[in-house]
Amino acid sequence: MLSLSDYFDPVSIDKPLWTHLAEPSSFSHNLVINTENNRISNLDKYSIAIVGVPDDRRSPNKGCAEAPDEIRADLYQLARLSGKIKIADLGNIKKGRSFDDSLAAVSDIMEYMAESNTLPLIIGGSSTIIPAISKMIKGKFSYASVDSRIDWVNERKERDSFNYLPDIISGNKNLGNMMIVGYQSYLNDPQVINRFRKLNYDMIRIGQVREDIQETEPSFRDSALISFDISSVRQSDAPGTFAPSPNGFYGEEICLLARYAGLSDSLQAAGFFEVNPLLDSRRQTTAMAAQMIWFFLEGFAQKQNESAILGKENSGRFVNYHVSIDGSSEDLVFIKSNITNRWWIEYTSGKGKKHYIACSYNDYLMAGENEIPQRYMNALARIN
Repeated sequence: MLSLSDYFDPVSIDKPLWTHLAEPSSFSHNLVINTENNRISNLDKYSIAIVGVPDDRRSPNKGCAEAPDEIRADLYQLARLSGKIKIADLGNIKKGRSFDDSLAAVSDIMEYMAESNTLPLIIGGSSTIIPAISKMIKGKFSYASVDSRIDWVNERKERDSFNYLPDIISGNKNLGNMMIVGYQSYLNDPQVINRFRKLNYDMIRIGQVREDIQETEPSFRDSALISFDISSVRQSDAPGTFAPSPNGFYGEEICLLARYAGLSDSLQAAGFFEVNPLLDSRRQTTAMAAQMIWFFLEGFAQKQNESAILGKENSGRFVNYHVSIDGSSEDLVFIKSNITNRWWIEYTSGKGKKHYIACSYNDYLMAGENEIPQRYMNALARIN
């Protein structure tokens, strides 16, 4: 059996000079922290565990290895979460002699946490570790990446934090769909964008997110792996990273997206990457990352895992709506939850298997206007 003490350095951060909240009201009250004097030996009691990966090898963002503990220092000072969510902070994975050694340790921890039914919340470090995380996701899965750039380079070069997606897309047969949320067209190769569109991936520009941010929630709901690159946030809100942009998400927007991620019915792992304390200004970026994580955990604490029970109960929780489309012999079947007001489209494949595609109320309204929703079309192209 895996020994956590062999893989983790216990948490050791300085006590803040000033705090606004009394200790019982602070986020640290939600945590059991793996310290030198209070070791966590197993994860049986915890629904989610924080895992720091302080490694910036194979990344030009030198200094992001310092991020996990700096983000912790800000996270611990936020308010406690309501409810009975049980969170462990395991500390930082011990840095391997080589980067491949660190990746192997990440894989071992991911497998152990899956067996313990504990969600890994990864604090990087570099996003170069994401392919190793993806390989440990069980079954066919969707991956949502919140990033200003599509981390794919159209040339032969060593994999790094700007070019790791080929290892996921070409090297992982279980990847069923990918969402790029908040990409900025002027920062990306048009050929790469077209490549992803031809694969029927869901490409959501930052302008589209901003038009109606609630429309992104279905993309997160179906995602088993979700990652946030801090460079998706505008430079004035998060300056501490290697490749910031003057445009990007506002702090309030990225925190709402993080909350949607925490609410995901399909989630198996989530991570926050590329914060660089050496490039930060008055802890602005580490504080932003800490607040993103807080909103993610708030969503996780309030999630209703409805996707797992779609089509399996007749309790009145769900209502079906049939919408006729001109030129189609079959109705589109929409399902609405009376508890959360979330929507799905039911699709039965040629083999008789039912698929439930997360959608929005706007997709239902669109179908009522005789227009087939694009996310439904993309899903059918992938399924068939």
